[in-house]
Parts: sequence; C-alpha cells; structure tokens
Amino acid sequence: MLITVHSPGSIAEVELRSLAAWLEADRSVRRHVRTELTSGLPRVPGQQGDGIDILSIVLSSGFSTAALSASIASWRATRAQAPTITVQRANGARVEIRGVITSETEAVVRRLLEDEQTEPSS
Repeated sequence: MLITVHSPGSIAEVELRSLAAWLEADRSVRRHVRTELTSGLPRVPGQQGDGIDILSIVLSSGFSTAALSASIASWRATRAQAPTITVQRANGARVEIRGVITSETEAVVRRLLEDEQTEPSS
C-alpha cells in the first residue's frame, strides 16, 4: 500500500524529514515501511530541484494500520507546534490533520488506511 504525507509551508521539508526519521526509528514500524522524500512539483531541466514537500510511505502487507496511525500521532505530539499534514491513499482519499491530534483524529487516519486494505482487488 502506498501512502503519501504532504505538509504545506516553508518548514515542510524539516517536518517530513523528521517524520521519516521517526518512522524509521520506531521498531514496530521500520521493518514494515519504506519511505522516500520527494517534491510534488515537476523538475525543470537545468534548474535545481524544489524543496521536499511529500513523504511517500510504502507499507508491507500485513502491517497494522493502527500502528502507523499511532506512530504518526506520537510524532506529532513531540513537535513544538504540531504541523498540519495531509495523509493520502493512492486512490486520492485523504484526511488533513491540523492542531492537536486526538484519539478521534487518530481513528479517522486509521479508518482511511484500513479502507485501502479492505478494498477488493481487480
């Protein structure tokens, strides 16, 4: 499953690098995810690339989406000012998280991710 996390604003790269490092440091998560930092803007030949504004997360099958949701919530709780992030599935379904994360917000992210795992394959 492919999940992307987007963070707007001038500190997006710092926040997304922090989240990627957090996920890779979490023992319950790191063996089930592969992360990649990218830019959502197209590259212009001959020019330096834009800053990072997308974190792509590839989840292995059988990985608990609850564990990923909890890890993202834990990471946001460590930030001095919780950044706004958008978690999006490959099919375009997404949820934006602003302000302090609550158990309800974590549950919404979990449902978004679980819906992807239960969709019938074609």
